[in-house]
Amino acid sequence: MHLQKKTALLITSIALALGVNAQEQPKAEDLVGKTYVGIHGTRMNTDDDRLTSNGVDFIKHANGMGAEIGYRYSERSEYRLSYTHLNLTRVGWAPSTPSGSNIALNYLLFPNEENFYLMAGASALEVLETKLSVNVGAGYRHYISDRSAIYFEGNGHYQLDEAYTDLSAQIGFIYFFGDTQQKIVRSEPKVAPAKAAPVMAKPLDSDNDGVIDSKDQCKATPADNKVDSNGCTIFTEENDAMHLHVKFDNSKAVVKPEYYDNIKAAADFLKTYPHVNLEIKGHTSTTGPAAFNKKLSQQRADAITAVLTDEFGIKASRLTATGMGEEELINPANNAQAHKENRRIEAKVVVNKKVPVKR
Repeated sequence: MHLQKKTALLITSIALALGVNAQEQPKAEDLVGKTYVGIHGTRMNTDDDRLTSNGVDFIKHANGMGAEIGYRYSERSEYRLSYTHLNLTRVGWAPSTPSGSNIALNYLLFPNEENFYLMAGASALEVLETKLSVNVGAGYRHYISDRSAIYFEGNGHYQLDEAYTDLSAQIGFIYFFGDTQQKIVRSEPKVAPAKAAPVMAKPLDSDNDGVIDSKDQCKATPADNKVDSNGCTIFTEENDAMHLHVKFDNSKAVVKPEYYDNIKAAADFLKTYPHVNLEIKGHTSTTGPAAFNKKLSQQRADAITAVLTDEFGIKASRLTATGMGEEELINPANNAQAHKENRRIEAKVVVNKKVPVKR
């Protein structure tokens, strides 16, 4: 009895240390998957038929203390393994008090997923000798916090070999491990949630140009382009011009390497504007017969055309070579400087292009 009192005192001390306030049962779903450990004290009233070896005295009752480990398998089910050391008390002539033990595996059922539970299990119950015993009982668990509780339970034990029937009462303390996802639910008045104001859907603007899709007539304008009220890019017109100027030696139609950069620039312009065609005009000075100069100017225009097609990949269909002879002089004087200026190739083109206005 002394051991039982010590156990009850220990459990009571733990409960007071944690603050024994009225707590409601935690939600069963928050306990699922959690493990707990505990300690307990036991009082067992044994069957009067449990005679000792002399056949005169018998085991009257037992007090015990033990430990346990449990696991919450589901919202209604737990499994618990416990060990209890028993101090047996007997009546009769023998002065000694033997000891015993109980190793039990129990299944706990919480029918309402709350504090009350039913239980059943099997154990190796040692009262003078170890025998297989089965038990059924019920209990009540009082929660001190969302992790700890004290419990009270009673059990009936039936030892299969000798058909002994024993009764036990147990008080214990348990502590759950693992993260607590939801705190204990307290009784508080339920307040209906306020209805949220309806959220108006924002009109869709897929290309982010500031004009909603239902009014956008140009649905894929670049984000940095300025657009009109219809969502279409605003353009401004600009001119892009190219002037090709190549000079030749007297009576020659050979393109000198120093002019290849100028011809490449013309080729790049034509590649930038693939819809543009180019007319290349060949010119001569006034020296020599006019018929000779006419032929020479054509050869000079053809030479430039050949460089554009062969060296820079411009299609011949985009080029027109025209020999002007001495018909369009840029310097009519009859001197060496004027003749040098007039021996030339000229090609000019101006392109009007639309340029998007940026934001």
